[in-house]
Amino acid sequence: MKNVKLTMSLLVIAILFLVSCSKDENNPTKVRTTSTEFKALKTASIESKMQNFQLDVSQTEVFTTESGVQFVINGNCLSNNGNPITGTADIKVIELFNSGDMVTTNKPTMGKMENGDKALLISGGEFFVSATQGDVQLQLDCPIQVLVPTNLTGQVDNEMILWKGIGIDEDCDLPEVCDNIVWEEIENGEVEIANGDNGETFYVSDFGEFGWTNVDRFYNDPRPKTTLLVDVPSGFNNKNSSVYIYYNGEPNALGELDTYIEEQGLFSEHYGQIPIGLECHIVFVSEDKGNWLFAIKPVTIASGDIITISDVDLNTATANELEALINDLP
Repeated sequence: MKNVKLTMSLLVIAILFLVSCSKDENNPTKVRTTSTEFKALKTASIESKMQNFQLDVSQTEVFTTESGVQFVINGNCLSNNGNPITGTADIKVIELFNSGDMVTTNKPTMGKMENGDKALLISGGEFFVSATQGDVQLQLDCPIQVLVPTNLTGQVDNEMILWKGIGIDEDCDLPEVCDNIVWEEIENGEVEIANGDNGETFYVSDFGEFGWTNVDRFYNDPRPKTTLLVDVPSGFNNKNSSVYIYYNGEPNALGELDTYIEEQGLFSEHYGQIPIGLECHIVFVSEDKGNWLFAIKPVTIASGDIITISDVDLNTATANELEALINDLP
């Protein structure tokens, strides 16, 4: 009899275990990857795009990036907590021009409007610049000049102005890897158009702080606007995934659904800035075993749209593969 009771007890335990596993597998709140793992992918992408230079602080030097952007830095303008420095300084530069790079680094072009809402910006280039000496962050006491070839982002656009990236993460200790930023217009951040010696044209501007800077203008579309909701697969939220919107024909811009409605499990663009009839692609990204997990879904926006991303839409790729797929969008 004891053996029968023992067998029955083991059977009950086994059944309860199977039921609990079944419930767990179908639990929409089960996390499928962690925010730490997801952030590590974005950090790796940012670090892979870092370009390094050295500056003799007694000189004014011109640094030319891999894309042909020029930064003019006066070494006498660098200081350490107000104290002049000598020797050399390490200059770090990141440059982003296309939507694929903006996705893997989480640097969408969302600019803050006067009322505090966000709207899409068309970018002439996003940049991160910093200077360090012995791993100590230096300060900038006079402006850096930047010259950006206009052909990197298409034709000359006379409406471009300068924006600054403001980190909104409380735990952002390294400016270059701030996980979330919003672009704010720089007061008196005029951008001029200049001609080079070889017939090139440049966006030229000065900025007075290290960190993220952007040459941009607001996207203009006269069509009526709507909000947009995106339903993502179970196990994903705004901590371990992101949802972007790629506007067809605008390869130098990237929108973001930056609000998450936890009760409904929906990502939202709640500002009502999405043009009705817009042809676009919804881009969902997360992490899976060290790779990018993603879905790219073509959409034509209708009023009050709710777009669904399901498990069958998901694929995996390396950062380079994902960037190429996004950059090849129409």
